[in-house]
Parts: sequence; structure tokens; C-alpha cells
Amino acid sequence: MKFPDPLIKGKLIKRYKRFLTDVELEDGATVIAHCANSGSMLSVNDPGAEVWLSPARNPDRKLKFTWEMIRIGRSLVGINTSLPNAIVAEAVETGRIPELAGYDSLRREVKYGENSRIDLLLEKESGDKCYVEVKNVTMRRDLTKGAPVEFPDAVTARGTKHLVELSNMVREGHRAVMVYLVQRADAPAFTIAADIDPTYADALKKAMKSGVEVLCYGCALTKHGINVKAPIPLAF
Repeated sequence: MKFPDPLIKGKLIKRYKRFLTDVELEDGATVIAHCANSGSMLSVNDPGAEVWLSPARNPDRKLKFTWEMIRIGRSLVGINTSLPNAIVAEAVETGRIPELAGYDSLRREVKYGENSRIDLLLEKESGDKCYVEVKNVTMRRDLTKGAPVEFPDAVTARGTKHLVELSNMVREGHRAVMVYLVQRADAPAFTIAADIDPTYADALKKAMKSGVEVLCYGCALTKHGINVKAPIPLAF
């Protein structure tokens, strides 16, 4: 996935009210950028860190920038949670996630279950369906060598509900896949932060026992774009 316009470099001042971020640009100006991330952003919210913003294309938009990435150590981290579905969809269509190859169509945000929408619905002409839920992973609390990235960074009742919905699809005879998209390059392994949300951790174990598949993929991030790179082992 390529960014449609060149990103703008800045320095993080602070994030506040969940969706607002103050950033100092290279020319010294301070701007307010939209933060498209409702999580705690634990480990990716350090004041003074290098950040990258995308300019708004709509001249009437109140906030003229969106916070896209932050540099943690040597690695860029994608914090915009509105992008993972598009990143994974593009990766499926271009064959970069072989486990999800072989389907004839891909649709996004399709209603299913109990008042839910599946991130990606893959279908074959034969009628076989694969329900794919995508979660964005950014948290790495321990930066020592070999330490995993983790999900979630806050309690997520919505995420637990999605696991139940995926399990129900398996019971109905469909395929269901949970994809964790790690938007950072320094991820040797992936695990669940059970200390943050034990209910989610338990729900994932139950979902896996019911037949829900789990995939975890890392990304290559540059100021030009974000692309799915390679699978990351699940340590859970």
C-alpha cells in the first residue's frame, strides 16, 4: 500500500483526547494531527519521537494531517488503525498471504453474525467462504532481543466479540481466520497480552480450539508505503 502523497516528518509533542496529537514540524511549526487509533498506544506514544504525518486531501477537513507512523528505536511503527484492512486486502489479492489464496472474490465490511461486519470476506464460485478478521499490532513493551510484540494494548470487548463470531462461522461450516498485522519491523514473535485483557486471551484459546485459524504477518514500512512482508511465529 502506497501513501497517495509524500509524508511529512515531525516530532511528537503529545497525544490527547484519544484522537488528537500535537506535532512539531521540521520548520518549527506546531500542528494538530488526527490520531486514528483508539487504543492505549502503549509503547508507541513517546514524546519527542520522530513521527510521520499524511496531509489531508480534503481542503475542508478541520484537521489537515493524520498521524501515520512513529519511529521506535530503529523501526517505524504504523499506528493508523484505519489502514490494516486495506493492507491485508492488497496482500491477499497479490498473493503475499498464501494461506488466503485461491478465492475468486474479496469483499470488505460485509455484515454477518449478530450485528457485526467482517473485515474481509473471501468467496469461491463453489460457495465456500472464508471470514477474515484483521487486528493491528503495534505494542512491544520489551525491546530486548527476542521479546515479542503483543496484542491487545487495552481491554477490547469488541475484539472478544469478533472471536466469538468467527467461532460461530466455523460451526456453520465456513472457514474463519484471525489475522494479526504487525506494523513494525522489529518483531521476532507475537503473543497475546493476557495481563492486559485475560478475557480476550481466553476467548482466543477457545476460538482456536473451535477451528479458527490464526495468522500473524509483519510489515515493511517506509515513508512511501506499508506492505505485508513475512509471517511471524505465534508464541501463545
